[in-house]
Amino acid sequence: MSDFGWASTTDEVLAGKDLSGRTVFITGANSGLGQETARAFAARGAHVVMAGRDQAKLDAAVAAIRAEVADAQLDTLTLDLTSLESIRAATSRARQQFPAIDLLINNAGVMATPFLHTQDGFEMQLGTNHFGHFALTAELMPAIERGSLRRIVNLSSRGHHMAPFDFDDPNFVHRPYNPWASYGQSKTANVLFTVGLEQRFAVLGIHAYAVHPGGIDTNLDRHMTEEMREGLMQRIAKSDPGFRFKTIPQGAATSCWAATAEELEGRGGVYCEDCHVAEVDDERRDGGVRSYALNPSFAERLWKLSEELTGARFPS
Repeated sequence: MSDFGWASTTDEVLAGKDLSGRTVFITGANSGLGQETARAFAARGAHVVMAGRDQAKLDAAVAAIRAEVADAQLDTLTLDLTSLESIRAATSRARQQFPAIDLLINNAGVMATPFLHTQDGFEMQLGTNHFGHFALTAELMPAIERGSLRRIVNLSSRGHHMAPFDFDDPNFVHRPYNPWASYGQSKTANVLFTVGLEQRFAVLGIHAYAVHPGGIDTNLDRHMTEEMREGLMQRIAKSDPGFRFKTIPQGAATSCWAATAEELEGRGGVYCEDCHVAEVDDERRDGGVRSYALNPSFAERLWKLSEELTGARFPS
């Protein structure tokens, strides 16, 4: 289905594509995969809106991109996904400045944090990785409806293999906190959110894709202790003996592919890895997507829970 694979880079995936006049909105664009995704789209002529929490880091990322892409069309937006108030304020500014958004890349995320809470009381990983992006996407949907490419990419992870979504206690109020169960649940939520978006908005020509970027050495592991890193690497070695780290341009390639691939025209609600649509597989540990992450009834249940807890409402 795809001419690309594990080793493909952002520039290879986007080669020959003209994105002039298109607006791409990327969260977590101040470093790592988000910054590389921004650079790759800017290099193809897109106007890129780089969202992140820290203006100084955003400015540094802009400077780094412009050093490579002199004519890059870049704007920045300060946005804190751990605060619904910040999300509402930032998206209000965004809708005024950028009336049409062609591609939304929900790239930001945290992993294996201590037991912390967002400003609205959500467990930190679920609150940042899912609830924050749910609210953000709801607020930006009018601009996406006015766009022409109409794709939403949600960064998930093979970490979704670690845990299904716990509807009884998503915020670890009653069960003991486990950073990996929390991370796995949040990554499952990213896939279920993708399914929910597809169920609601495919009729409007808006399609959503969940993406596993692969294993990349970025600052995503900044909350992990050395013991946690060793444990994770042992787990990976056991489940995927052939594991290799990707470079950042290789890691960001699947996001760029899902956002632009002609093969995906008219279809969404899928989970992508290594620049292809992954097979549903409940046993394989070195790839594939778990069936619980694509379950339509779970997606519906999560959507209603997300609306209830965030107060966010999508256009009907």
